[in-house]
Amino acid sequence: MKRFWERVAKSTEPLIQRVPGVRQKLEAEYAAVESLAREQIQKAVADLPAFTELPETGVEESQILSWLEQLREREKPAWEQGRVSGTVYHGGAEHSAFLSRVYALHSQSNPLHADLFPSTIHFEAEIVKMTARLLNGDPSHPDPQQQVVGTVTSGGTESILLAMKTYRDWARAEKGITEPEVIAPETAHPAFDKAAHLFCIKLIRTPVRDDFKADVEAMHRAITRRTIALVASAGTFPHGVVDPIPQIAQLAHEYGLGMHVDGCLGGFILPFIEALGYPVTPFDFRVQGVTSISVDPHKYGYTPKGVSVILYRGRALRRYQYFTATDWPGGLYASPTLPGSRPGALSVGAWAAMVRFGRQGYLEIARQIMETALAIRKGIEAMPDLRLMGEPLFLIAFTSERLNIYQVWEQMAQRGWRLNALQKPPGVHIAITVRHTQPGVAEQFLKDLHDSVEFVKANPKAEGKLAPIYGMANSLPFRGVIDEVLRHYLDALYD
Repeated sequence: MKRFWERVAKSTEPLIQRVPGVRQKLEAEYAAVESLAREQIQKAVADLPAFTELPETGVEESQILSWLEQLREREKPAWEQGRVSGTVYHGGAEHSAFLSRVYALHSQSNPLHADLFPSTIHFEAEIVKMTARLLNGDPSHPDPQQQVVGTVTSGGTESILLAMKTYRDWARAEKGITEPEVIAPETAHPAFDKAAHLFCIKLIRTPVRDDFKADVEAMHRAITRRTIALVASAGTFPHGVVDPIPQIAQLAHEYGLGMHVDGCLGGFILPFIEALGYPVTPFDFRVQGVTSISVDPHKYGYTPKGVSVILYRGRALRRYQYFTATDWPGGLYASPTLPGSRPGALSVGAWAAMVRFGRQGYLEIARQIMETALAIRKGIEAMPDLRLMGEPLFLIAFTSERLNIYQVWEQMAQRGWRLNALQKPPGVHIAITVRHTQPGVAEQFLKDLHDSVEFVKANPKAEGKLAPIYGMANSLPFRGVIDEVLRHYLDALYD
């Protein structure tokens, strides 16, 4: 059967047409996924009028605001009540109102036009410097090649894209490498695959150990004369673990390679967790050999969504990130990041959030998050049908050798929890945020998890809507059909 499905994956259309029943089965799966996506969107906006073209006359402001307020009230209960993994990392009413006021004051700001909005550029520069110092970098080091510098970006994906583009151009200019390779553990974020696709880089994925941390020896064996950079995570999105970054950075230093740490998830909370006395593997610019770090203030920095920072060790390296055009009839053009125009109000909001909380504010929130995470971890450890994955800190991943974990995940969804499903191997995780530190949330989570486990034990064939999709993804020996499922899902979202 495995060889049959591999043939389907390689030939695809001709073989699917020839083998009875395969086309019908796949089309049924695609239709089910599309239906699920459409239902998800249409149910949320069922009582709003449809605009498939511009209305002949404009709609009154009061009506538009009424629609949007209805949607806000409808969509916020799950995350507001602390029933969502990650996603909304603060969400407090007072803080959200403060950020909204800041945004309104700078809603027209565009960092592309530094001459018109110099204050926005000033705030971005301070965001970079504050973040660099948080991660033990020195923006004012007397040696320009030791200064930690960077830029503000639109999110973790853009920060990773820019880092990979930077290493590609650096290796081409300074090493003559024209067929670049980057080595990343299999748990590193898919943004590295996107970067490889966009920038013609070969991404070498290496295995992880039983504790889900990068296998340093496997990365060592993968190094070739075309390798330009190594990648590690702090922490990984699936399991929240911090890779053995000192050892990987030593490899990078020894071979003269770039070393990128993806700190998008943990970069704004791990320093405070460490300050509270929890063991954290060194991952920042204290580690010799680390040459760049991506970090998302819009996660545990509690800034508006759409703000990340990419940092480099050395001013010269950052220059490979820039894009300039000198011969355009429209004038001289220079852009530090991927977009041209950007919403400067997001950057101002990020600066305002960081200054508002300060070190002590972040430290106190980290304390609350870790206390909640420890309570949830202990509760899961007490359930014999579940097993923790990795070494949980603020993100807790778990699986089961006895039950279909996706059925447990499905049951949690039916009880109002939006958790993240994992694969290879199957699992589920919850990223603890401020919302989960509210009184009673951790206790309710553990109660619902216990009830979900008991339901699956009593009803092992009750799959629901989502569990079969992840079950299929883990069982099929090829990825072609799963790729097509995801494309059908995206199509349906915008139909």
